Amino acid sequence: DFGRTLSATTALEPLLNALTERLRQVLDVEKVAVFIEDENLPEHYKIAKSIGISENYKMPNDFRQMIRQKSAEKGIVRADELELLEEEFIDEIPHEKSEAKGIRGKIEKFSRNGKNIYRQELHYFVPCVARGKMVAVLGLGRASDGSLLSSEDLEILQTVSGFVAVAVENSLLYQEQEKRAEELELLKEFNESIVESVNVGLIAVDEGGRITRCNSTFEAMLDISREQTIGKLVEEIFDEGFALNLENILGKSRWHLTEIRNAYKMLTTNRQGKTLVLNVAVAPLRSISNNQTGAIIVLENVTSRIKLEETLQQSEKLSSIGLLAAGVAHEVNTPLTGVSSYTQMLLGMIPETDPKHALLQKVQKQTDRASNIVGNLLNFSRTGNAAEFTEIDLNKLLDDTLQLLEPQLRKSQVEIVKNYAELPPKIFGNAGKLQQVFTNLIINARDAMFGGGEITLTTDFENEDEVVIEVTDTGSGIEPENLIKIYDPFFTTKGVGSGTGLGLAVSYGIVQEHAGTITATSEVGFGTTFRLVFPMAQKPQLQRAVS
Repeated sequence: DFGRTLSATTALEPLLNALTERLRQVLDVEKVAVFIEDENLPEHYKIAKSIGISENYKMPNDFRQMIRQKSAEKGIVRADELELLEEEFIDEIPHEKSEAKGIRGKIEKFSRNGKNIYRQELHYFVPCVARGKMVAVLGLGRASDGSLLSSEDLEILQTVSGFVAVAVENSLLYQEQEKRAEELELLKEFNESIVESVNVGLIAVDEGGRITRCNSTFEAMLDISREQTIGKLVEEIFDEGFALNLENILGKSRWHLTEIRNAYKMLTTNRQGKTLVLNVAVAPLRSISNNQTGAIIVLENVTSRIKLEETLQQSEKLSSIGLLAAGVAHEVNTPLTGVSSYTQMLLGMIPETDPKHALLQKVQKQTDRASNIVGNLLNFSRTGNAAEFTEIDLNKLLDDTLQLLEPQLRKSQVEIVKNYAELPPKIFGNAGKLQQVFTNLIINARDAMFGGGEITLTTDFENEDEVVIEVTDTGSGIEPENLIKIYDPFFTTKGVGSGTGLGLAVSYGIVQEHAGTITATSEVGFGTTFRLVFPMAQKPQLQRAVS
C-alpha cells in the first residue's frame, strides 16, 4: 500500500500529503512530520509537511548531527534518547532536567503514578537514507491513546523509510528539474524578447546557408513573413546583387567562419521594391559545446541615416555656393547694367539700316541672357531666407503654373495628364517659391522629351499627415551616375547656352525650406519621376520660414 501511495505522484507536495496521511491512519498517531534538507537553515532541515504539530515547532541547530549519530546506533531514534527540551521550559521541569536543551515546541505535561511527566510532540525520528544520504526524516508522536508504538509499527517504519527516501529524492529531483525547466523557459523568453526588441534585423543560418531563425525587425525590413523565410537559402531571400556581395564577404569558407565579417552600405530591395542601405555583420554561431552550427547575420538599416547625411552635405554645399553666388552676382551685375544701358543708348542713336544696329541687338540679347544668369544666382543665394507662409491648394497652384507654361508646352508638343487627388491637398508655404519649383520640374521634363511626349502631374496623401506631388515624364531618362549629381549647383546635362544648372539646386533649397523632401527615380530610355513630400496643413494659420 505504501508503495502505491508513494508511486502515485512525483510532485513533492501531493507526495508528502499522501505520505503523512497514510502514516497517521496506519500507525494510529495524531502527530506526523516530514523533515527535508534545507542548507539555508542553521539546523539544515525544515518541516515540509506535518499533521497535528504546533506552528512554533523548531529544531535545534545540531538536529542533523544528532539524528545521524543516534540512528547509526539504533536506526529509529526516540525523543527520550535526545536532549531536546529547551531552556525556556527550565522553570517548569524537574531540577535533574534543567540543563536539557532542544526542540522548541509544545511540551505535554501529565501525571503518572504521582509523578510529573514531560513529553515532546514527536517521540520517534526515522531517518530516510538513499545512496548514503539522509534525504528526509520522519517524525511521529505517540499513538492516539498515548502509548508507545509497537515493535511491528517500528518495523513498518523502518521498512517504509527506504521507500520514502527514494520517493522523496525522486520528487526533489523532479522538482529541481521543473525549476530548471521553468528557469530555462524564462531565459528563453528573455532572450526571445531581446532578439525581437533590438532595432536590427537578425538571421540565423545553418552550415548550409539555410535560414533557421529571424526576428520581427528583419520581417519588417524586407517586408517578408517568417513563414516565407525559415528553411530558405539566404540567396533565395535577397536580390541577386546583395547575395553576390554577401558571398564575396564570406569568401571560400562560406558559413564556416572563424571570425566576424563586416560590410557597410550594401544595397538591396525589399518586397515592395524599396531600396535599402544596410550595414552587414556575419558572425560564427556556436553551440554550448563550442561547436560551430552556422552563422548569424546582423542587418542594420542605415537608409534614413544615409539620406540624412546626404541632405546635410547637400545643405552645406548649397550654403557655401550660395554665399559665393551672391558675391559673384553682385560684382557682375553692376558692369552688366552699364553694358546693357549703353547698348540701348547706341541702338537708339543708330538707324536700323545701319549694319552696326544688328550687331548691337546681338550684344543686347547676350546682355539679357547674362542678366538672367545673374538673376538665377541671386535667387539661388536667397533660398532659405524668411518668407511668409500661407495655406496653399497644390492642385490650384499646379494649374496656375500650367497656365503660365501652356504656350511653351504646346509649342514643344507636350501633353499634360492630371492625376489630382479628389480632396485638394493643402500645405503651408510660399506660393511664389513653390511655383518656381514646379516650373523648374515641368521645364526640365519638357526638355527631356525631344519631339514631344507626356507629363503626368499627380497629387495624393500619404501617412495621413503628408502630401505627395509627382512629376513624371516619358523622356530619355537620367544616367545613374548623373542622378546623384542633379541637385549640385551648376550641374547640367543640357548643351552650352541651354541651362545654368541652378534650377534643381534652387528647387532643392525651396523644398527643404518647406520641411519637405524631393527625390528622383529614373530609367534610361523610359523617363523620370520627381517625387515631392510636404507636411499637410492641419488648420489655417500664418507661418514664417526659418532661414
